[in-house]
Amino acid sequence: MLAMLFDGKSPTLRAVDLPKPTPRAGQVLIRVLACGVCRTDLHVVDGELQHPLRPVIPGHEIVGTIEELGPEVSGYTYGYTRGERIGVPWLGHTCGHCRFCIGGRENLCDTPGFTGYTINGGYAEYTVAEARYCVSLPPSYSDEAAAPLLCAGLIGYRSLRMAQDAQRVGMYGFGAAAHLVAQVALAQGRQVFAFTRPGDDTAQQFARSLGVQWAGGSDEAAPVLLDAALLFAPVGALVPTALAALDKGGIAICGGIHMSAIPSFSYDLLWEERRLCSVANLTRADATEFMALAAKTPLQTRTTPYPLEHANDALDDLRSGRLSGAAVLIPGMPA
Repeated sequence: MLAMLFDGKSPTLRAVDLPKPTPRAGQVLIRVLACGVCRTDLHVVDGELQHPLRPVIPGHEIVGTIEELGPEVSGYTYGYTRGERIGVPWLGHTCGHCRFCIGGRENLCDTPGFTGYTINGGYAEYTVAEARYCVSLPPSYSDEAAAPLLCAGLIGYRSLRMAQDAQRVGMYGFGAAAHLVAQVALAQGRQVFAFTRPGDDTAQQFARSLGVQWAGGSDEAAPVLLDAALLFAPVGALVPTALAALDKGGIAICGGIHMSAIPSFSYDLLWEERRLCSVANLTRADATEFMALAAKTPLQTRTTPYPLEHANDALDDLRSGRLSGAAVLIPGMPA
C-alpha cells in the first residue's frame, strides 16, 4: 500500500510502499477514503511535539470503510460490519485503569495512544485502529466533508463546551476548527466574533458568510467585550490579547496541542475572575455527542482535496497560511 511516512527527522514525508497492516485483537482494518490534514500533523513533522513513533504515518482525521474485523471484534460487540463507513479520531487508545480513565476523563489518560503520533495514522491507503475508539459518521456528509469533523470539529466542540453558557464568543484563528465550531455556536444562538491574521480578507469574508457578528484582524478590537475567547491559532502572543478582550468573569481557552511561548502579562488581565485554560485531546463521549449534533445541525465544511502523495503540499499550504478551511488527502485521487 502507498503511505506517506515521517522518519522522525526530516519535515518532508516520504512516499513508501508498505505491506497492508493486519488487524490484531480488538482492531479493524480500514480502507482509507479520506484523511484530513490537521495542524497537529504539522506540529509532529516540524518536531514541535516530543516522542512521536519513529517512523510514523501521520493523520488522525480518518474516514474509511471496514475491510476486515480483527480477533475479538464482532458486530455484536461493537455494532460494526464489513463495508461500514467509520471515522478514526486522535484518541486511539487509553489504559482504562488510571485515575483519569476511571474518573471519566480518558482524554487525560496516563498512558494514551494517539492516532498519527504514537500510533500509525491515515496518510495511507489502509490503516488499523482499535474498534472501541472508532466512531460512526453522519451519512449526510461526504468522505471529504466528514474528515475535518474528526479533530477540527471535535476539538472545537470541546472548546466551546468549556465556554459553558458564554454568549459572546471570540475565535482567534479562523481555520479548520473555528469555521466548524462557529456554525455550532451560531446554531445555539450565540454571537461569534472572528479574529484572523491581520489583513486576511479572504478568511474574514468567509467568516462573515457563515453569519458571524464581526470579523477582523487579531490586532483589532471587537465591538464588544467577550464572554469567552477560543484560541485555535498556535500563537502564544495571542493569549494576552484574548485576555484583554474578555469581560469580567470571562474565559480564554487554548484549543491546540502546541503553542509558541506566551509572553508575560500584567495581572490586571486576569483579575476580576478572568480564567485561562487549555483543551487536551478528546473523549469517546465527545465524539459520539458531536457526531449526533453534526447529524442534526448540517455544518458547511470548507475543504481543499489533495492526492495522498501530495501530502507535503498540503502541509506546506497549512504551514504558510494559504489554506482557507481544511486540507483533505484522498487516496486514489489523480495526481
